[in-house]
Amino acid sequence: MAAPESDPGTEHADRELTMSRAMVDAVASEMHRDEEVFYMGEDVQDYGGIFDSTDGLLEEFDRDRVMDVPISETAYVGAAVGAAQAGMRPIAEIMFTDFVGVCLDQVYNQMAKNTYMSGGSFNVPMVLTTAVGGTYNDAAQHSQTLYGLFAHLPGMKVVVPSTAYDAKGLMHTAIRDDDPVVYMFHKRLMGIGWMPAPEGPKTPVPDDDYTIPLGEADVKREGADVTVVTLGLHVHRALAAAEQLAEDGVDVEVIDLRSLVPFDTETVLESVQKTGRLVVVDEDYRSFGVSGEVTARVAERAPDALEAVERVAAPDVPIPYARPLENEVNPQVADVVAAVESVE
Repeated sequence: MAAPESDPGTEHADRELTMSRAMVDAVASEMHRDEEVFYMGEDVQDYGGIFDSTDGLLEEFDRDRVMDVPISETAYVGAAVGAAQAGMRPIAEIMFTDFVGVCLDQVYNQMAKNTYMSGGSFNVPMVLTTAVGGTYNDAAQHSQTLYGLFAHLPGMKVVVPSTAYDAKGLMHTAIRDDDPVVYMFHKRLMGIGWMPAPEGPKTPVPDDDYTIPLGEADVKREGADVTVVTLGLHVHRALAAAEQLAEDGVDVEVIDLRSLVPFDTETVLESVQKTGRLVVVDEDYRSFGVSGEVTARVAERAPDALEAVERVAAPDVPIPYARPLENEVNPQVADVVAAVESVE
């Protein structure tokens, strides 16, 4: 991958965008910049993506570059892998991350491994976009995050933006990367009309192209008492919890991982060495996931600094359909507050 441009910061921002609009702006810019970039997926053409992930692209590009596909993830993700190996830069969307099981061989055994299996004779420069998360009552087959499923396997980079600013910069970086990148966007953060986003993901975004290096976490709020490490939707829930806790004199630092692979261990360690207390918040399942990985890295690298630790994650159950049950399963602001108070 070419060396990324420096992160310009929001002081150069020109427009306030939703996360979906920021993503589309980045994709459109890269399609203008490189004719080998194209987008394919279910309902991404005339419909503009069920979560507005391609809204407006068809108006700028023809149907050969914004492609609707049959409902066969096996076929079109496999086609994207082949196109990438042939020198193109496809972006393939899995509408819901839960559907990855249909094409797991293409993702796990082809996309992730073909560069290694070929002895480096070719790369697989593709982006796999996919919507993650619940909070809108779509039940067990449409509401998972599955961060750990993708981050666990070597060969793929994994990013999870939480704001429009990050979404644009990370998309530019992902498309230009010569390795496969899984770009996981939380549907609740996209800013689409039928599913309002919380306060926070709509941010000022520069008109110019910019990249955000993979593997650089972002300290969304500085604090001295407790470190909260999280990603995606729960960045905003952690920030809301931090504001509540500040009223009681608890100063919370909130770290947005932004990238799972590569993982910014150093930023997390520096924060925990300052605060001594760690809370990890994750919408994925508690077992064998991000919360355990973050905790293990800190325990291994800075055991003397870690005075207390707590994990807040989804229990190991299918995501319920009923709204009260889903709210119980999905970590809420109150859960983050309680976890921080438990380590204080």
